[in-house]
Amino acid sequence: MMMLVKIRYIVLAALFFVVAPLAAQAEGLIVDQTFSGKKEITVKLSGAVDRKVAENVGNYTVFEEADPDIILALGSATLGHDSKSVTLQFKAPLNTAKTHVVTAQGLAGIDKTTFKVSKSYLGYLFGIFISALLINNFVFTKYLGLCVFFGTSKKKSTAKGMGVVFTVVMVVSALMSWFFFNFILTPFNLNFLQIVVFIGLVSLTVQAVDTVLRKVNPILFNSFGVYLVLVIANCVIIAVPLILANNNYNIFETFMLALGAGGGFLLALYLMSSVSERLQLAKIPPTFKGLPIAFIVAGQFAMAFLGFSGLQLF
Repeated sequence: MMMLVKIRYIVLAALFFVVAPLAAQAEGLIVDQTFSGKKEITVKLSGAVDRKVAENVGNYTVFEEADPDIILALGSATLGHDSKSVTLQFKAPLNTAKTHVVTAQGLAGIDKTTFKVSKSYLGYLFGIFISALLINNFVFTKYLGLCVFFGTSKKKSTAKGMGVVFTVVMVVSALMSWFFFNFILTPFNLNFLQIVVFIGLVSLTVQAVDTVLRKVNPILFNSFGVYLVLVIANCVIIAVPLILANNNYNIFETFMLALGAGGGFLLALYLMSSVSERLQLAKIPPTFKGLPIAFIVAGQFAMAFLGFSGLQLF
């Protein structure tokens, strides 16, 4: 009996001395991992690996952390010239906003190596901001809020004022919408009321801004005219709460989305007002004066903003 116990301890000790170095080796094998493209993941290794093993697609299993049952189709695996980096190329674009789990077999003689690939969260937040500001500008790519856009983009002073007011309203209403959606609508299964609630919150914010602006800067308030009231039902303002509700954004992601959307509207107003002031001095055919030339200029800006399509900073 004592002999069996001794043998058991000897086997356990042997397994410890064999498995522990392999685990440490597996942990130190992966130096860096990142999304290198819409369909690629690049893995940097601490040492050279065998090319046949590294480029065998069957040795890799990749899935999104939230959906472990859906294995992503891998097209090819390419080992770098230094044999210390592997590029995994997939057949379909990756959702780089999600964390991916990669399992590799046989690399550097290790049975299984598992690691996660994800974007920097700060980079992800900045990506939301840039997307709303430039890539998916609500005015020039989604054509939302055109009523206020054409009505307040004749002078730079009015455009800048409306842009700042619009951004403030958007940020405040989006944060309040996030709170109501996560702590009232969702827990009590009242999501079918979200549009009504969001419009009410926007109306409350606009009314507050209206009261403050009337006292602080009456000249700017009068220059807005009826367009400040139209902000209540502006589709850009309503689009932000609907997007955050659909994507389940947290408070930081909601703030960056609202700030980017408001900044994009401010940018669109300023660009349009700059051109409008120049057009007042230009010789324009009578049939194109007014709204027709404004639509033409807006269309040219829209085509220019298409150049940001596919932009990916992180």
